[in-house]
Amino acid sequence: MRYRDLGSRSVSTLCLGTLPFGSVVDDDTSFSLLDRFVERGGSFIDTANCYCFWRDGSDGGDSERLVGRWLAERGIVDEITVATKVGALPAGAGQWPANREGLSRAAVETAVSGSLRRLGRESIDLLYGHIDDPRTGLDETVDVFARLVADGVVDQVGMSNQDVLRFSRAREIARRQNLPAFTALQQRHTYLTPAAEADFDYQVALDTPMLDYTATQPDLTVLAYSSLLGGAYTGTKPVPVEYRHAATDSALAVLAEVADEAGATPNQVVYAWMLHGTPAVIPLVGVSSLGQLDEALDAVELDLTVEQCARLDAARAARTTVARAV
Repeated sequence: MRYRDLGSRSVSTLCLGTLPFGSVVDDDTSFSLLDRFVERGGSFIDTANCYCFWRDGSDGGDSERLVGRWLAERGIVDEITVATKVGALPAGAGQWPANREGLSRAAVETAVSGSLRRLGRESIDLLYGHIDDPRTGLDETVDVFARLVADGVVDQVGMSNQDVLRFSRAREIARRQNLPAFTALQQRHTYLTPAAEADFDYQVALDTPMLDYTATQPDLTVLAYSSLLGGAYTGTKPVPVEYRHAATDSALAVLAEVADEAGATPNQVVYAWMLHGTPAVIPLVGVSSLGQLDEALDAVELDLTVEQCARLDAARAARTTVARAV
């Protein structure tokens, strides 16, 4: 395993995503995956207070509860950095995501209290706002996150699914008021570039304006979810329509070439490409089996050449519009 800084912390360059743990993935398998991750040097875990509310009978706390039980049974405290997210859990009547709890002061404080209880912790290492909340003023959201840091309830704060204008403005508000700024950003990101007309609804892809911004912010750590597109790079599932455009097939061909040259799988090359990028991105690893986890962990030791990275960058840069016609 390799490590990098996350604020004042040192974390593994891969972060284990636990969205399905304790629900889609049963408890025993979830514990085995967490154990293997730590055995191989992993030290960074990601969850949220809403996983998996969309399943029948779930209140959204399944993943946090599972992680909390695992931490307690293994007696692990300081060795693991745990990140969780608030703001996306359904609250009240209506259709999601319109009825999400949001990022108001009251909503965040209530959500954090629940997360602490489920995780069995006195503080949260990294707290994200899960989805942007334009109904709440940025000043209020920045202030409540900052107060949680000041009170020792949260160590570091970040945001997810943000556009560059609101995210940069939120960081500027914090700087002007001498408050802790958001120092982590988690976005949808993968090797294939989305088509120009791609619509991810409430999810936000890591686009060029945001990449340009993050490259100028040395205190900011960028993380990526949906890195493997659910199996699209191995042919397990088709490439999502949002990533289908004139350059998709050629980009996949270059990915396959580099994988063959490196003696690696396409999935491993995607992870390695992220880790070698500018800025370097921490991928969230979503797995349901030990084989999938080991494949991801092996990618940490894959050192792509400058020429290979340049070829991958060039191949993904060319794209047009969503090819909806088959």
